[in-house]
Amino acid sequence: MTEDGKPVADEQSGGGTPPNPPQQPEQPTAGPARGQIRHQDAESTTPREPTLAEQRARIAAEKRREEKERAELQAAEQKSQKRRRVMIGGGVTVGVVALVAAMYSASEVSNEANASEQYCATDQSGQPGVRDEDQFCDPAYVQSHGGHVSGGMFFMPIFLPGGGMGQASYRYAYTPAGVSAPPVGSPASGSSFTKPSGSTIKDTSGKTIQRGGFGINNKSGSSGS
Repeated sequence: MTEDGKPVADEQSGGGTPPNPPQQPEQPTAGPARGQIRHQDAESTTPREPTLAEQRARIAAEKRREEKERAELQAAEQKSQKRRRVMIGGGVTVGVVALVAAMYSASEVSNEANASEQYCATDQSGQPGVRDEDQFCDPAYVQSHGGHVSGGMFFMPIFLPGGGMGQASYRYAYTPAGVSAPPVGSPASGSSFTKPSGSTIKDTSGKTIQRGGFGINNKSGSSGS
């Protein structure tokens, strides 16, 4: 209104230019709420360069891994070498044992095949005469029947054709290698009173009384020489 009481015309209802509307204050841009996680797109996000400390940590970790792998390889190689040595050593031992066993077996077969046979024979001027009963070379039997033993010889009393008494002398005779003793009462041809050394000797029952070759001599109580 004017000073005289007349109303002033409203500028908005007239033809004048309306005044500018009041400016609204700018609203702040909404940022991420506190406590929320921002997700990055792997295709569009540029990876951050590792720091010097991170690079050193990676190098140290890689070095430890390589050293661990190298130590594991060395341990495996040493274990493999040890296993090979044990196997080779065991194979050599088994091979040597098998070879010795084979040699011993072959020697035993050969000794058995080439054994001499011991039997009781009459003594005729220092040479085997005739095979007689083995009991005449048994000290217990000879002494129980009035005979005696001296220097590996057995002396038995005998009745002479003229009615007198005499004595017969006996000794152990030995056949050549691989030859059997002759039957009782047969000539002891080819035999000897000398006991073969280093050879297998059997009695007439097949018992081994001396073992030759790889074996240990097992001499009987009675000896012919």
